Order: sequence, then C-alpha cells, then structure tokens
Amino acid sequence: MKTNLCDVKYKLYLIIFLVFIQFLPSCTFSENSNNNIEDEEIKHGIVYYEEGKYGGWPANNGIWIWDNEILVGFVQADYKEVSGSMHTYDRSTTKNMYARSKDGGLTWSIEDAYKDQATESQILQQSMPDFTNPDFAMVFQRSENDNKVTNFYYSNNRGADWNGPYLFPDLNTGGVESRTDYIIDGQQEMNVFITVAKSNKEEGRVALARTIDGGVNWEIVSWVGPEPEGFDIMPSSLRLSPTELITTVRSRTADGQDLITAYASNDNGVTWEKLKNPVADTGKGGSPSALLKLQNGRLVLGYTYRSNYGSRVNIRFSSDNGRTWSDEIMLRGGDGANRDCGYPRMVQRPDGKVVMIYYWNNVNQEGAAPYRYIASTIFDPDQWK
Repeated sequence: MKTNLCDVKYKLYLIIFLVFIQFLPSCTFSENSNNNIEDEEIKHGIVYYEEGKYGGWPANNGIWIWDNEILVGFVQADYKEVSGSMHTYDRSTTKNMYARSKDGGLTWSIEDAYKDQATESQILQQSMPDFTNPDFAMVFQRSENDNKVTNFYYSNNRGADWNGPYLFPDLNTGGVESRTDYIIDGQQEMNVFITVAKSNKEEGRVALARTIDGGVNWEIVSWVGPEPEGFDIMPSSLRLSPTELITTVRSRTADGQDLITAYASNDNGVTWEKLKNPVADTGKGGSPSALLKLQNGRLVLGYTYRSNYGSRVNIRFSSDNGRTWSDEIMLRGGDGANRDCGYPRMVQRPDGKVVMIYYWNNVNQEGAAPYRYIASTIFDPDQWK
C-alpha cells in the first residue's frame, strides 16, 4: 500500500502545531522581552502611600545606606487636582519627609525629621563636623517658590536629627536650585554638583562647587559642559578614582527633546569631556537619572520613560565607566502610571541587590485611586552580565 507523501507532511505539521499550542499558555511576552528578567527576580514594593496625599520626587532629596539601613527623602503634600498641571498636589502643604528601612528596603517607617527645625535660613558660621563620619548625611533642598534659592541640612546620626536650614551661597550666579548630589573627599572637603541659572536667568546648567573648610566657604571649580540652549539640570555623580569623576544630567535640547547626557573628568573636575548620551529619549517632560557604582565596578543607570499612556522604569549598565551603555532594560511598566512619576534614587545592599526608590501612580488602571506614592523596585544586577 502506497503512502501519500502529502498526508505524511500534513500529519507531521499537525503534531508540531499541537505540541506548540500545548505550551503556548505558559509563555509570556512583553515589550523588550529579550532585555527583561522573569518577574520573580524583580520585587516592587510601596515605601509610602496615604489616601488623600501626594508623595513625590525622591531625586530632589537624597538616599543613604548603612549596611541594611536605608534612608530616603521625598516630598509629601495634600492631594489636589490642579488645572493645567500634571502634578496633583497643593503646593502650600508640601513637607519634606523621610522613609527609613532597617531591613534592606522590605519595610519602611515615615519620619518628619524637620518638625522641630527653624524655618528661616541661617548662614553657616562654623565648619560642619567630620564629613567622613560614617553616620554623616547632607541634603540640599531648593525653594518651592522658584526663586533660585537652595538651603542645606546636615546630620551626624543617620538623619535622626538635622541641623539647618543653612543658606547655600549663590556663588555669583543668577541663583542656585540644587538637589542633593555630593561627593565626600576628606574630613572638611566635599564636591557638590549644583544646578544654577544660565546667563539669561533661565533654568539651568550644571556646575561643580567645592568646599575645603567644612562648608563655610564654597567656590565653583568648573562648569560641566557648555551653557545649553535648552537646559542641563539635576546631575547624578560618582567618583571613579582619585582623579576621575562622572556625572549624568537631565537635559533638554532647544527643540524640546528630553534625554540624559553624561560628562567625565580625568582631573578631579577641572575640565570635562562630553560622553555618548546614555539615554536618547526620556519621554514627555523628561526625568532625571540615578547613577550607581556597583560592588563589581560596573555602573548602573536608573531612570523613567514618562508617558501619559504608560510610563516605564528602566536601567542600563556600563562596564567601561560610562563610555558605552547596554540596551535598555525595563523593570516596570504596564501598570497604569501616567507621566507624573519617576525621579529615582538607588543604593546597593550588602547582599548585592539594588534598591531603587521613585514615585509612581496607577491612574490609568480602571478603578485605581489617583494618588501618587513612593515606590521601590529591588533587583539583582547580576541577572545581567
């Protein structure tokens, strides 16, 4: 009896198809699926959420880690819909708050460390104590009134108590609107990356300022890059060696393109070299980055892509001190966040896992509450070699 070759091929294709669809339900697909690890390797959590409140902007404050104890600053305010603004908060109710975790970012308590502090800025008359004290922390806070004034506080006990506010000098610029970005180089020596007004008084450009007397006096060491036609603001910086520095900057071109740029210095900040842009597009309105040097020497860059139709939390890696960067890796997306989100900070725990803190929302999900909250994502960077 002759076997029909077409029948054999048909049966073979049928068997392959049935085997394929048997396994299809267990497969998941997502955007950039080749660059994402399985969900169980990424843990999302809530740092601060409160009905009727707005939590935002960790990048405007700071983050510190002591073993598994993490302290991060953020802004709290009453929730309020504001016509023409994506930020749904009552500006008159803003407070700077802190979240503290003693278990590596798994659980958090909320603190109002400034509740007993003076409200009027002072001029620092005496040097701050030893910057190299392991429990030292410093925070820079720009004015909420857009008047280009920056204050700073410091703590010698891991943020349990704060001294300040002290007025940061304008350094003969059009004004300083700086967030927390400093590098300690000695007991009384510190480099601070600041955002200052451009020559036309508009926002903004980045400068490196330095003190060698514990913060009593400051001077501008250099401008990081030429004055932009758009803006360069909110740097995130690292020391790579005794003479090498790197900073990533939230940038906007003259035609409105939002991106992240990068600069490196080989002479301790006297001169700067423009590097390849780590991120070419950060979405509508843009967002700052968080730059972290890992225990194995690699760099990781955390940032958000902001969109009214679904924002995303992303990272990239560099193995050559920021000269080149990996493809984008999406850690979070598809859970309803509009573009009022982001502003990350990152630290690495002793066990090697990275804790990223940012603000988030789920307003595009049907039935979700509109409140913005402080969120966390914990991931193992060694998942990507």
